[in-house]
Amino acid sequence: MTRKYFGTDGIRGKANEGKMTSEIAMRVGMAAGRYFTNGDHQHRVVIGKDTRLSGYMLEPALTSGFISMGMDVVLLGPVPTPAVAMLTRSLRADLGVMLSASHNPFHDNGIKLFGPDGNKLSDEIELQIESMMDNGYNEHLVASEELGRAQRLKNVVGRYNEFAKSTFPKHLRLDGFKIVIDCANGAAYRTAPEILWELGAEVIAIGVSPNGTNINEDCGSTKPKAMCDKVIETGADIGIALDGDADRLIICNEKGEVIDGDQLMATIATNWDQSGKLKGGALVATIMSNLGLEKHMKSLGLNLVRTKVGDRYVVKAMQELGCNVGGEQSGHIVLSDFNTTGDGLVAALQVLAVLVEKGRPASELFRLFEPYPQLLKNVRYDEATDPLSDNHVKQAIADGENSLNGNGRVVIRKSGTEPLIRVMVEGDDDTLIENVANDIVASVEATVGSA
Repeated sequence: MTRKYFGTDGIRGKANEGKMTSEIAMRVGMAAGRYFTNGDHQHRVVIGKDTRLSGYMLEPALTSGFISMGMDVVLLGPVPTPAVAMLTRSLRADLGVMLSASHNPFHDNGIKLFGPDGNKLSDEIELQIESMMDNGYNEHLVASEELGRAQRLKNVVGRYNEFAKSTFPKHLRLDGFKIVIDCANGAAYRTAPEILWELGAEVIAIGVSPNGTNINEDCGSTKPKAMCDKVIETGADIGIALDGDADRLIICNEKGEVIDGDQLMATIATNWDQSGKLKGGALVATIMSNLGLEKHMKSLGLNLVRTKVGDRYVVKAMQELGCNVGGEQSGHIVLSDFNTTGDGLVAALQVLAVLVEKGRPASELFRLFEPYPQLLKNVRYDEATDPLSDNHVKQAIADGENSLNGNGRVVIRKSGTEPLIRVMVEGDDDTLIENVANDIVASVEATVGSA
């Protein structure tokens, strides 16, 4: 069944257009409220958001939809996405909602839904909600005396801060460490600096002045130059960059060199394996993770299990295999001992624990394998078309795989958040992977141009 609204990470689009209007948000609230209203208890939903201007439009629309279905609404205000997952469980809510487009520019926004267990919804549930949004979503409006109520939860930041700090080893402190934290002018602009300072660090915070339109603007995990420059300027021990909703991170060492999510997952998994905390004998990652990570895990006698792109698929595989470390190359790291979704701050604290325990510079600790050259290119396309079904594109992909001769990978997929075809080629020859990528991109562009 074709997905009309939901992508790989909820519903996402340009605010006040298409899938991201007040009307759609209200219908999401009504349909999801209808789906999760089961039993005689008073039903509850928690709603968090990042710092985008459009949050002021979407939050009340969602609230209205839920209230019309008899659900009480608990408004969290600007908080990280993992705080919504945690509080959904903590408050025994039937549903959690995060308004965010993650690393996208301010003009985009999104709606992410969490079930009562704090996990993102399955494809099957999302499809049922989609169906309700277009068919009879207003057929189960409650009587006027059964309408829900809305209230703002006090001290949300304090609750999340205490939870995050509890994941840092009790016998360790960050005293004597100078840390640059880039909050991307997003959801963690208050929480992240406070947590690091309370654990003893000297904190240099950037990206902590959100104005509704500067989220992810030349800052954050997708644009780490600001973090790297600040680390060099201040002589910091390490830099940490979060994205707009703080469910992912990228770090840099004291030399300003960027360390991606694959290296961070390797660091955490290796450290946890050595201390006996790693479960399942494996690390779960996606098809985008580097071959170097796979070889590193094998050298430790561990497996790398790959899934489709999207943290929901990573979490599902972790649950099925009994693993407690997983994530994506982008820095979306899931540590299921602590939370049900990616948590940039909690992952950062595990990395910092390694830095404290080992007593060596970050430049010596966080590059555990030599990554294979990997090239990623994007081609924009009309969502009404399907370039990947074109025979010329299929042949270009097959030719590229044959050229690599078993010494690399070709991964072609549609983005779940933007109308892009993502072409990733990986191998041990820079010139070869660039030629392969260019040939595939050219074939896709020819198909797009002739559509």
